[in-house]
Amino acid sequence: MPRRHQALSGSIPLEVAAETERVLACHHTNPSHTVHIVVIPKEHVLSQTDLAGADEGLLLELVQVVRQVAAQVEEEHGSCPVVTNLGLYQESKHLHWHVLYRGEDEAAILQTYGHHDR
Repeated sequence: MPRRHQALSGSIPLEVAAETERVLACHHTNPSHTVHIVVIPKEHVLSQTDLAGADEGLLLELVQVVRQVAAQVEEEHGSCPVVTNLGLYQESKHLHWHVLYRGEDEAAILQTYGHHDR
């Protein structure tokens, strides 16, 4: 039986960013960025490439919560990467997305990534 995700076990306090009946978005308990929110399904789904029988409704709900949280971060900070990890990069074997703001100012972001959307 799969191990319950740490955020869902109730063993640690969480700062919830958004929540639905089947999806939880919370601030990472050990953040590596200025803003670091993790979005997870409340039921076990292995990864984005191994959905472990998850239904399409859950996946749609996950994407909707990711969109909601990412829009809030982008509105507040001006930028927002959204990432997930697979295979050996996936430390937690439970589907999750990271919604981030890394802390760069606009000039640093544009210097790194250019002006492609302007």
